Amino acid sequence: MNKPVKPSTFEPTPNNLEPFWMGFTPNRAFKQRPRMIARAKDMHYYDLKGRAILDGSAGLWCSNAGHCRDPIVNAIQQSAAELDFAPTFQYGHPKVFELASRITTMAPDDLNYAFFCNSGSEAADTALKIALAYHRARGEGTRTRLIGRERGYHGVNFGGISVGGMVANRKWFGAMLAGVDHLPHTYNRKEQAFTRGEPTWGGHLAEELERLVTLHDASTIAAVIVEPMAGSTGVLPPPKGYLKKLREICTKHGILLIFDEVITGFGRLGHAYAAERFGVTPDLLTFAKGVTSGTVPMGGVLARQGIYDAFMNGPEHVIELFHGYTYTGHPMAAAAGVATMDVYRDEKLFENAKALEETWADAAFTLQGNPLVEDIRTMGLVAAIDIKPVDGKPGLRAYKAMENAFHDIGLLIRITGDTIALSPPLMITKNQIEEIFMEKMPKVLASVSSL
Repeated sequence: MNKPVKPSTFEPTPNNLEPFWMGFTPNRAFKQRPRMIARAKDMHYYDLKGRAILDGSAGLWCSNAGHCRDPIVNAIQQSAAELDFAPTFQYGHPKVFELASRITTMAPDDLNYAFFCNSGSEAADTALKIALAYHRARGEGTRTRLIGRERGYHGVNFGGISVGGMVANRKWFGAMLAGVDHLPHTYNRKEQAFTRGEPTWGGHLAEELERLVTLHDASTIAAVIVEPMAGSTGVLPPPKGYLKKLREICTKHGILLIFDEVITGFGRLGHAYAAERFGVTPDLLTFAKGVTSGTVPMGGVLARQGIYDAFMNGPEHVIELFHGYTYTGHPMAAAAGVATMDVYRDEKLFENAKALEETWADAAFTLQGNPLVEDIRTMGLVAAIDIKPVDGKPGLRAYKAMENAFHDIGLLIRITGDTIALSPPLMITKNQIEEIFMEKMPKVLASVSSL
């Protein structure tokens, strides 16, 4: 019998950073200069020494209501004490039905049904599966093709990577879903640089969907999935008229339109969902992150009435959709979600985001003219700042900016390539907006100007 390489023990090795293989992180660089967070409250994180770090990115686009908010904390604690777990296969518990009612009531038109999962990645795959199954249920099983978009991000499961369009996420994993095509992305710096909100150039790019329909035939296409505002790729607001044109083409050809609102949902753009802001109702809408303000993992899909109805056939005792997860609608996540909706409502956080949008954009554009800044894009309480790359070392300047912001300046930022993305909790104030853009960000940029 082979002997174990190391003894089995429950005791940890103190201060050992090595065993944790961190996702979407350069592990070696991080472990040389760790950015450790010990606690959080409202708009701030705190490091191991108790130093305050202003949260400029709502954690990971998710802490929309702020950190460690008492109503949400209390709801999670109560749920943990009363109901730690309950299956939602063949059984149920009250909070998950209450949450489904709350978030569908907030949704536009007839997005009347919520299917829960545990993350944005699972939400994307769930939406794709519902789309495929919907067409089969209607007798159109030839509709199996899925269309995403270049530079799109729909999580890291195989379905989401397949329809996603971020090269680094795709190239490592070889074979993905067959029968996938992509629309072109909508960003053109020459035509759109330093735009607030929806750029005027680019709406015509939605017409590329007609080209794909001609290429593949509508009878083979199940769904189109896009982010209303592309987030993880570097904040790309949709051009004017783009989403409405996609909706028209999908309706014309019987193709389902899926909005990935994992980032844009729950107030980020000043509305409950981006679908409401843009006046375009998708057939399926994915959500996660802000549904619990990042406190307990949860995601899901909103579906229109007709999609749900298409499955409600056959004997009533037979499962209609063969899909779900062990932790679908977990009691603590559901309790956190209900409490989060209360905070959004009671503190009018969506309204705060909408009211501060121009103030946010004005502050962000004070960085225009900095020699390192190549573009700025804003929408809702989101901003992207493209900074000049270091020759031959793409991403280095932004990475060093993130390090310096945390360690030396007291600001937590999000980076992708050489883009700095900012998306704070929705409870932010005008003074804190000024602190980010007029006090801290100039120092961040100055700290990497010599690279």
